[in-house]
Amino acid sequence: MKKRISNILFWVVLTLAVVVLVVVAVYGFKGWKMYKTALEECSVEEKAASIRYQASYTPLSELPAIYKDAVLAAEDHRFYSHNGVDPISLARAIWNNVRTFSLREGGSTVTQQLAKNIYFSQERKFERKIAEIFMARKLEEELEKDEILELYINCIYYGSGYYCIYEAAVGYFDKEPSELSDYECTLLAGLPNAPSVYDPTVNPDLAEERRQQVLDKMVRYGYLSETQAKEIHS
Repeated sequence: MKKRISNILFWVVLTLAVVVLVVVAVYGFKGWKMYKTALEECSVEEKAASIRYQASYTPLSELPAIYKDAVLAAEDHRFYSHNGVDPISLARAIWNNVRTFSLREGGSTVTQQLAKNIYFSQERKFERKIAEIFMARKLEEELEKDEILELYINCIYYGSGYYCIYEAAVGYFDKEPSELSDYECTLLAGLPNAPSVYDPTVNPDLAEERRQQVLDKMVRYGYLSETQAKEIHS
């Protein structure tokens, strides 16, 4: 009896493994094709140039250092050590998605988010996620890390119709990005995670909660001390 149950379990596990491999292969190929098609339509160099030519484009050198730190703490604190895909975050996201039978968690790096924003739709599909990973690797091959981060903050959505840091700074605070206070920097850094939810003109309390989360992460990852974080207030 035990041997029979063991055999049944073996075949069940083997069947599931085969199914998983087939699904991965199918969606992997679809994702690769999506990536290749997108790249053939517009190269990385052309995409980057189209963003840099915008009148609202803001170089990293014109941003407060705390804003850059806040973005990395909030979105991708291993940004300068990975090659476009963070295996730790990706593994955690895969496990949570399998566990919940959903695509709620992406585990996306800043590079992957940039790839999604400039090449693909926001629709949550497995093949798009795989295409995003391929494109992230391509971006890392052709661009420097600071270039990727600079492009990211110039094309990410901040809510209220603001699609770059310049528009967000002027729209929310009537300031140039270089004039932003520490408080304003940490608030803006938290918005792209869920722009419609954290929009400070619509949900100021939620925006402040998100800002506190950003500060907590900055302390956790060594960008700020607890004392420095407590000193940042409106």
